Amino acid sequence: MANLDTADIQGFVLSSYAKNMPCANYMLLKINNVAPCKDWLKAIFNQITTGVDRKNDYCLNIAFTATAFRKFNFTESELITFSVPFLEGMSTKTRQNILGDEGNSAATAWSWGNEESPVDIVLLLFATNETEIAERLADIRAGIDLNKGVEIIQSLSAGRQPTSHEHFGFLDGVGQPVIEGTDKKATQLNRTGHATVIKAGEFILGYENEMQKIDDLPSLNTMKDFGRNGTYVVFRQLEQQVDKLWNYLKEKTTNSDGVSPLIEQERLAAKMVGRWKSGAPISVYRQSDPATGGSINEENNFGFAKDDKDGFGCPIGAHIRRSNPRDSLFGDPELSLLTVNRHRIVRRGRSYGDRTKDVYQNDGKERGLFFLCINSNIERQFEFIQQTWVNNPNFDSLNYENDPIIGVRNDINAFTIQGCPARTRVHQLPDFVTTKGGAYFFMPGMKALKLLAG
Repeated sequence: MANLDTADIQGFVLSSYAKNMPCANYMLLKINNVAPCKDWLKAIFNQITTGVDRKNDYCLNIAFTATAFRKFNFTESELITFSVPFLEGMSTKTRQNILGDEGNSAATAWSWGNEESPVDIVLLLFATNETEIAERLADIRAGIDLNKGVEIIQSLSAGRQPTSHEHFGFLDGVGQPVIEGTDKKATQLNRTGHATVIKAGEFILGYENEMQKIDDLPSLNTMKDFGRNGTYVVFRQLEQQVDKLWNYLKEKTTNSDGVSPLIEQERLAAKMVGRWKSGAPISVYRQSDPATGGSINEENNFGFAKDDKDGFGCPIGAHIRRSNPRDSLFGDPELSLLTVNRHRIVRRGRSYGDRTKDVYQNDGKERGLFFLCINSNIERQFEFIQQTWVNNPNFDSLNYENDPIIGVRNDINAFTIQGCPARTRVHQLPDFVTTKGGAYFFMPGMKALKLLAG
């Protein structure tokens, strides 16, 4: 069992704060002058939330891009101890090809994180209510204005959402792994009937990972274990076209009488996602959603190999099956689980924008998901999932199709629903999700952060 140094780990690594702090803001910053920037870091250092310092009113965490470390005058020999994706940045051509950020999602069209609007620092602020977060934001802005070492590029507000469902209507954040060494296993078991405990080194640097190894740490000449208790944070702003999805579902389920029953729309949506709106897995509940009236079902104690090998319940290409194939990746369920557990991430995202009043109408307002996740190896975890599972046109015996919800379209726009005696396919899938911005960050441990502050 990993013995985590929670006092040195930033709190965001261990908690999303979602239960007690429904309001969130992500402040994107640019470093203009390193010396006053360090003074600013020193001033806010004691406000940063750790794994043992859980505040009741707000929590604050911080992470840096590679451009920030270059401005801090890290040497080349120091920089190369960090991961390649982090050093290159999410908006470079190589990373864009891997992630499938093309067309409307290309970095050239982003509102932040590209060459036109680079980011050095992200401040992650969470609070219990709108008043609290507004007061904290005002304090932070005042400190930044007074300091002059950093400037605000954008302030991204997640706001308070009425439920834990994302804008397409589905329960979000289901099926999270448990980080070994935390106290969340019992909670997860009580809530979902299942807890996948993953080695701490998959998410926090300095601990053993699923390959029984401890990865080399990012290292500075003045602090050889600079990376210890740190993690890499993936941050992507994903706009959701709600009306596109539900009009597509309506079109594909319209019968010969010109009627599209809502239950058929929701069934097709559940096939594409892999869960019903409540969160209930469609591989287990194949006919209808067992939870109705806004209730939730976080059931996670299921696999695919034994009871749904052929995808008759949850289609092989469904979103949750691509992003976490569980025990179905190979003919050997145990080998599959062993492999899949080396590619897990912990999601820390929040929805943004108002809920639409009519899912079939485009009201002109932007809404979506601030997707954030933590992982210790961006290539082996987040990028692998995105390239090898989500956007792979030949994933698990499929032929020329990708994720029906977040996949790259171009001319790949079909989704297969396995069935007996015959499968069915839906075609002409449009883009339902567009990348609006993004960056790779490193979230250091508290000792490393103290060093950065001088």
